[in-house]
Order: sequence, then C-alpha cells, then structure tokens
Amino acid sequence: MPEHGGNIDMAMQRFGGRAHDWIDLSTGINRNPYPAGDVPSECWNALPSRSEIESLHRAARGAYGTQASILATSGAQAAIGLLPHLSSRGRARILAPTYSEYAAVFAAAGWDVAETFRLEALAGADLAVIGNPNNPDGHHHDPEQLFALVPRLGRLVVDESFADAVPHLSLAPEAGRPGLLIIRSFGKFYGLAGLRLGFIIGGEAEIARLAAMAGPWPISGAAIAIGKRALADRGWAEATSARLAGDCMRLDSVVKRLGWILVGGTPLFRLYQTGDAKVAQERLARSHIWSRIFVERPGWLRLGLPGNEAEWARLASALAR
Repeated sequence: MPEHGGNIDMAMQRFGGRAHDWIDLSTGINRNPYPAGDVPSECWNALPSRSEIESLHRAARGAYGTQASILATSGAQAAIGLLPHLSSRGRARILAPTYSEYAAVFAAAGWDVAETFRLEALAGADLAVIGNPNNPDGHHHDPEQLFALVPRLGRLVVDESFADAVPHLSLAPEAGRPGLLIIRSFGKFYGLAGLRLGFIIGGEAEIARLAAMAGPWPISGAAIAIGKRALADRGWAEATSARLAGDCMRLDSVVKRLGWILVGGTPLFRLYQTGDAKVAQERLARSHIWSRIFVERPGWLRLGLPGNEAEWARLASALAR
C-alpha cells in the first residue's frame, strides 16, 4: 500500500500515547472543521433518494463555480478508483511527485503507468494526471496552460483536492470540455475527512458512465445533509481561506529559525527541506505531534496547520527543544 499521512497507529506504536494525545499534522486536513451540526434521523434510516443526491450536486456546482456534470463519491479516493475503468487500458502518465494512489490504481488495473517531472512529457498519453495545486509540494499551473494540454491527450485528470482556498487555480468553471475530468475533495478544506465525500466534474457522457460504475447510493445521507450545508456557506469558506493564508505565514515564521527551507505548499500544508526529515519527525513525535516524511526525499517534511492556540504552543515548544 502506498504511504500516506494520517498513520497515527504507526506513530503510537513507535512513540506511545493514545490517539487523542496526538496532534496530527501529517494529512493537510483542516483542523478547524466546519460545524457539522445535527442531521435528520432519516439520514440514518433511509436510503438517499436521487433527488437528494442531485440537491448535493447543485450545491457543489455552486461552490465550485461550474455548470458541468458532477458526481458525488465516497471521498476523492473513491473517485480515483473509478478512473482506470472509464476506458480501455492504455498509457497513463503522472506528473510527479504527487498523490501516490494514482499510480497504484492504474497499475493494478493493468495500465502502462509512468511518472514524469515535466509537463511537456505528458503529451501523447491516453490519460494524464496533474495535481493543481499539487500534493505534496504545492506546485501549481495556470488554468490556461492546462487547457492547452487537453487536445494533446486522450484524457486529462486534474486533482484539485487542495484548491478550495485558491479558487483562481480551478478549472471547474470551464469543465465539460471533452477529455477533461476534475477531482475535488470535500473533507480536506472543510475538515470533515471522516464524512467521506468527494466529487468528479466533467462531461455529461463521462460522468454518466462513472455514475453507473459508482452505483445507486455512492454516498451516505449524512454526507448529503452536511455537504449541502457546508458547500452553501460561502461566508465560512471565505473566512477560512483568509485564516489559512495567515496561518501559513505564521508556520513559515515559526520554522524559519531552525534553518528549514520552504519547498512549497498550499493553504492547508507546508513542505520544508529540513536536512534530515526523520530526525525532525522524531523530535516532533516525542511531543506527540505527527508529521509526514518521504522515503525518496529524505530531507522533506510536510506539516499541516495547527488548529488552535494550544496546538500552536505545543508545536513551538517541540521545535524549540
């Protein structure tokens, strides 16, 4: 299984403590989540209707600024798992480094998978994957640059899981073009990853085929109720985006005194060159703060943003030791 953040079980095995003792900064999930509130009882004891699912789709279109077809899935990961089966197997090219599940799911489905570090090298692929902004380094591309690539590919998949706080990077307003699919994650920006909600945006025919594969009830009633409420709350989204921008600058300032160099990031996480990330991770873990490191890049350490002043104080204290 590819490596991921959020592996608190591993952290506890190595450094002790219980789950609630830890501050998990390894995932890039907003630690100030949207207030989910109560959900109607029928969300738990009745199957979601088509009209309820479509009402969530309308809310997502409004939040993402698109009129294109859309499909809600049980998290962005479920959306990714459908992609290799949308067409016959061919050459999948992935702009690396990025979320490791793309290579894994396409390889498991029998595709010819290769990673590249140059945008131009994607041309000619049957399917290409780009993160915008990218995970884990935050690298991003101008939407027009990506639109220009679409005619040179069989299909372009743009992962916008970290785009909520930087909507100017999103291709969603122009979705529906042939050969373009967009993946959106709900749980990261809204801090409700356990709800398991994501979306695929694209052309009508492609979304219809994906919907047939996903089945009649791809999401829960609770995901519909909470997702609609959150996606319609643009005031919360705007205030959260502003707070995250300030918190990014705050975190950069906190680690600057250590000599760490900012590699990149998004409004939900920062990536630093530490020299020896394993040592840095262990320093933080002794204070029960978990971070993300990368086997192939031993200097890289990724940190999400603390959620409150107590967490900020614990992080500053751990780094000062």
